[in-house]
Amino acid sequence: MTDVTVSRLPGDFSAWDDLLGLIMRSFAYMDGVIDPPSSAHKLTPEALRRKAGEETCFIATVDGRLVGCIFAADRQDALYVGKLAVDESSRGFGIGRMLMLAAERHALEQGKPALELQTRVELLDNHATFARLGFVEVERTAHEGYDRPTSLTLRKHIG
Repeated sequence: MTDVTVSRLPGDFSAWDDLLGLIMRSFAYMDGVIDPPSSAHKLTPEALRRKAGEETCFIATVDGRLVGCIFAADRQDALYVGKLAVDESSRGFGIGRMLMLAAERHALEQGKPALELQTRVELLDNHATFARLGFVEVERTAHEGYDRPTSLTLRKHIG
């Protein structure tokens, strides 16, 4: 694979449809597996633009082509990461790890001692992937209207 570039989303970014497409393709495997459905289905290009204005977004590109993203939101005692997406054609090259490392560096710059994320109970492969990255389960929560845990909160101490 050609060199991967991971950078903060540029201020003049305008490819919101491409970013939404990347996220939707990356999250498609969850359809029919997780209950309730992914919040990714509520995203629009405009919602992503607003999200990028409120959070820090890092993108991965190969030869100028968007192949990955991650969003990071300040929390009181951690940096919350979400919408980690890597294009299927670019998986297996460490792009997800590179994006997570960019978020980790950002957290340290912001004085945050940890990264935090949520993953769905049903996504066992995700649990294993995040465990390999140093995350541990700290809580189980239920979406509104559910009487069983639907999400795991995972945390990685970095500082």
